[in-house]
Amino acid sequence: MNHRILPIAIFILFYAFAINGQEVQLDTGTGTLYGTLVIPENTSPEILVLLHAGSGPTDRDGNQAFMKNNSLKLIAQALAENGIASLRYDKRGIAASSAAMISEETLLFEDYVNDLRAWIEKMSREYKFKSLVVAGHSEGALIGLLACRDNPQVNRYISIAGPARPADELLLSQLNDQGPGVAEMVAPYINELKQGNRISNIPASLSALFRPSVQPYLISWFRYTPAQEIKNLTIPVLILQGNKDIQVAVSEAEMLHNAAPDSRLVVIKNMNHVLKKIKTTDKKEQLKNYGQPNIPLHKKLTKAIIRFLLESQ
Repeated sequence: MNHRILPIAIFILFYAFAINGQEVQLDTGTGTLYGTLVIPENTSPEILVLLHAGSGPTDRDGNQAFMKNNSLKLIAQALAENGIASLRYDKRGIAASSAAMISEETLLFEDYVNDLRAWIEKMSREYKFKSLVVAGHSEGALIGLLACRDNPQVNRYISIAGPARPADELLLSQLNDQGPGVAEMVAPYINELKQGNRISNIPASLSALFRPSVQPYLISWFRYTPAQEIKNLTIPVLILQGNKDIQVAVSEAEMLHNAAPDSRLVVIKNMNHVLKKIKTTDKKEQLKNYGQPNIPLHKKLTKAIIRFLLESQ
């Protein structure tokens, strides 16, 4: 055996563990959630960042079935390289946590918030970190925001590409881009749900969006306005937004910052919604970028996060 190689092999093994982390579980009472806890080797990190994924079937790494970009996994790696621990997990119903999905008819937006609060409680109880930070991406930014509200266990909050307006307004804006008349056709149904009313006799063309089983979730989601909720936070806040994001506009981040003037706003040039560097807003080119996990995170994103975490200690 070449003994000169052995120390290098051991170093590589330890480094891989630091990046890949260890599987952790959370029993919610209605199913088990699975996550990855990364604690950098040979350090005693004082900070733990809990990362929450965005909307839809997005897993702990920031990926969907046909759209792998590793955005959240790459954030965890960057944190580890700077001596900062992280936890990221699969939401109920997604990937390893798929069995924890409760029926669609009973699922509410608050279930995701309560799950995150339970993770915060578990990490506070079982580990001795000096500081717990919640960082949410896209829809996860609102989930993270609500989990921080009136929660003395959380020390800081990071919004990454998080909207400021309520989800019903964002949905109408997105539908407006689908073609003339689409938003006008859908608006009455969204308005009913906004008022907390269930709808029957949904047209077949809209059943995928407004089927009866998903209406309770939409009603609960439409209830929140992030720009109003962020006013209630008394902890340091960092708002990160890319100016090449075709899903969330810079104006959303500016509204959040205006609502919480003590927050720190960082608008990152040439960063898109999956936190990668790109110089165009062309949708076809953007979608190519969404599916390339080997493209690194935008360097200014990681710099802004690390600076905020270390300066705020």
